[in-house]
Amino acid sequence: MADIAAVRRTTRAALAVSLIQCGAALVAGMLLLDASDWDISVFVLLLAFALIGDRLEVVAPMRISGAFVALGLAMVLLGPVPAALIGLITTVVDTTRRRVRLVYAASNLATFLVFPLVGGGLVDHASDAWNLEPREVNFALVVIGAFLVANTVNFVQISLTNRIMSGARIMRAARDVHLPLLPSQLALGALASLIVYAHAHSGGIALFLLVGVVLLYQYLLRELLLSRERAEQLSKRTTQLASLQVGVLTAMLQTLSLRDKMTARHCAAVARYSREIAREYGCDDEKQDLVHTAGLLHDIGKFIFPDHILLASTKLTDEDWEIVKKHPGQGARVVRQVEGYGPVADIILAHHERIDGRGYPRGLKDEEIPILSRMISVADTYDVMTARDSYREPVTPAEAVAELRRVSGSQLDGHLVELFVKVLERKGVAFHHGDDADFEVELDLERRVREYAAGIV
Repeated sequence: MADIAAVRRTTRAALAVSLIQCGAALVAGMLLLDASDWDISVFVLLLAFALIGDRLEVVAPMRISGAFVALGLAMVLLGPVPAALIGLITTVVDTTRRRVRLVYAASNLATFLVFPLVGGGLVDHASDAWNLEPREVNFALVVIGAFLVANTVNFVQISLTNRIMSGARIMRAARDVHLPLLPSQLALGALASLIVYAHAHSGGIALFLLVGVVLLYQYLLRELLLSRERAEQLSKRTTQLASLQVGVLTAMLQTLSLRDKMTARHCAAVARYSREIAREYGCDDEKQDLVHTAGLLHDIGKFIFPDHILLASTKLTDEDWEIVKKHPGQGARVVRQVEGYGPVADIILAHHERIDGRGYPRGLKDEEIPILSRMISVADTYDVMTARDSYREPVTPAEAVAELRRVSGSQLDGHLVELFVKVLERKGVAFHHGDDADFEVELDLERRVREYAAGIV
């Protein structure tokens, strides 16, 4: 109840401030009223300009009406009171169209009454004081100055309402909204001065044509901002989709790790080893990242394994081996569902092929096996032999290297084996993946989502 009462108090305060401004504008309008200001044809043209321009509003951090230029021209060409009347009519039509709350309708009305009076009064005063005519080039400076003053008054009025209603700080709004928009307002002022100058020399036809140009500009600006907003929304949704799809693969591996504690650690180790082999081989960064990703996901097909296979500590039966041989294909099928991950799936599919053609699932041999798949085979074989959390007794790095060389040319690519041995010798024991290897670090999910999203936009 206290919150409701506070909202009512702030609403009443904002409404009161707006009504006071409207009252002040009414008094000022009566004092500034001048019959010589009225040019019905120009008034009708600028009113139509304001109504159409208001429909081409731009939604920035705060709503920017497209009627501002029309009101600015009315300030200069007609005077403060006709400009304020155009603002009044525009506000009434806009309030009816958008069904604005009373407090904001009053704020809009106050704004569209006050700043045309201020700007128009400034133009009249400067013209009289300096004896300037619209035909003169110096008059353009008055027009630009009036635009900037009117824009500032407009901003202060809106910010005052926002301050009362939501507590938004005026100085922060000035820094974040008003100052960044000043260059565009300066440009509008310059454009308005050009229109005024052309009207003074060529009459109503020039005014009509230039108003049409401004409306076209406002329309194109609005469409540009809308397209940018749509692009930002698409980018956000794309990133969310990327996060979902890559995250699903991660979740699958982590869930698999809950069943088999070594899986995530093993995948992280294979990914790191494979990247090092690719770097030693001379692959570019893209290929290195590709084999690293495939290494992380190479065992995702183990989801199909029943526990007695996944956690087996004894020799598997022939039937069990038939299930085991399916996991590269199953893993590739899952990964291929993620858009853009087809090359990763191809690597996963072939990571259990052998150089002599006795591997699975397709019996490829030699160069038929993708080079990155052969790198994963070397890394996979080494880590399985040396990991202390494996379900077999680990061997020393030296013993593992000896075994790699023994199967070189039959099971594994001999050249890649020697490259890997060089990596191990150069990096030493510190390179070995520890028992508590961090799968999350190797995954680097945020970067992968960002790059994946950029690739499918």
